[in-house]
Amino acid sequence: MIADTREVLVEVKNLRVEFKGKGKKPFVAVKNVTFDIYKGETFGLVGETGSGKTTIGRAIIRINPVAEGEIRFKGQRISGIIPKELDREVTRKIQMIFQDPMASLNERAKVDYIVSEGLYNTRNYKDEKDRQAKVEKALLEVGLLPEFASRFPHEFSGGQRQRIGIARALIMEPEFIICDEPISSLDVSIRAQVLNLMSSLQKEKSLTYMFISHDLSVVRFIADRIAVIHKGEIVELAETEELFRNPLHPYTRALLSAIPVPDPRVEREKKVLVYDPRVHDYSVHKPKWTEIRPGHFVLGNEAELSQYEKLLAS
Repeated sequence: MIADTREVLVEVKNLRVEFKGKGKKPFVAVKNVTFDIYKGETFGLVGETGSGKTTIGRAIIRINPVAEGEIRFKGQRISGIIPKELDREVTRKIQMIFQDPMASLNERAKVDYIVSEGLYNTRNYKDEKDRQAKVEKALLEVGLLPEFASRFPHEFSGGQRQRIGIARALIMEPEFIICDEPISSLDVSIRAQVLNLMSSLQKEKSLTYMFISHDLSVVRFIADRIAVIHKGEIVELAETEELFRNPLHPYTRALLSAIPVPDPRVEREKKVLVYDPRVHDYSVHKPKWTEIRPGHFVLGNEAELSQYEKLLAS
């Protein structure tokens, strides 16, 4: 097997995230999740609502505490208690674009303050003139006029509000951006504009993205590799076209079968698969995370892995 020479920017190893209630057994939202994100790529994380996608993103950005495992950024552990200086670097170098552009912007603040919030928190500007110049540059980069800085979020459309959210992330000059369903609440006509904007910014600034979504057709457009998550566990991970060509796990196949086809006749005749977890018999032989071919990982026990290998060979 040829060794991968790409630079790993983010490492997630055996991640477990729990939410504890008063006197109740903790709810396990994410369990035993492992993956790497390479510098300069777009890593897609796909699954249904409640599968743990956003929880993983929030754990990487240090909003959700980690129960077990570790997260590394540029080789340094950033999960758990870390030095103050490293915490400041993580705050600047890792940013997040949130799902709902209305809920994630402070309605009582002007765009100037919203975009500058990270600068204020990290004191990452020389003086007021420098801060204003950075705000103007960030707004221009996302296709907004500098004079918009004096307005409030309610004066903008959904697409414009999401651009403000992107500007807020860009102003920190990050290396890694977690995009949490950034287009799901936008009109279909606006989605392509925001995706194209994100792609062009990635090329210009050598950004690395983790793109969280429930929509495989959107992720296929933007992601280099895709991880499929089900109930807190990653069940399959591969390069985008490899995953679409050779989906192995039954859950991945069910997700792919639900993608709408822009042809009424094909759409009427297609068969949507329904995933039933009972197809797996893990009573004796437990599943393990296996690289079944270079870069293509799948979760399964020995019997399932043998079946998947036959599928790939056929």
